[in-house]
Amino acid sequence: QVQLVESGGGSVQAGDSLRLSCAASGRTFSGNAMGWFRQAPGSDREFVAAITWSGGRTYYADSVKGRFTISRENAKNMVYLQMNSLKPEDTALYYCAVARTFLPSTSPSEYAAWGQGTQVTVSS
Repeated sequence: QVQLVESGGGSVQAGDSLRLSCAASGRTFSGNAMGWFRQAPGSDREFVAAITWSGGRTYYADSVKGRFTISRENAKNMVYLQMNSLKPEDTALYYCAVARTFLPSTSPSEYAAWGQGTQVTVSS
């Protein structure tokens, strides 16, 4: 079983940047895609970004495209989300997740393991 621990969240001003990290341990997630999701109070969990095992392909929600960058270091079992030009609407609890297969997906149901989340709060 994979354990995921997110870090790097915080409270920032609009326009600032944050880098979220996700450390994986336990069963290897070799070959699996990884993703980042977020959930604001009263809202459903929504897709943010995903990356293939090799890192060769990345996918983003339209709302973050051009501002966020997902990356991974498989040798370190780490996944990152660089967030630039943050907006108040980016405020949410951010989760990383391991996909069930090598295929990235925008659907939470296609992910097998989740971290506890890290809070990002952006004020105007």
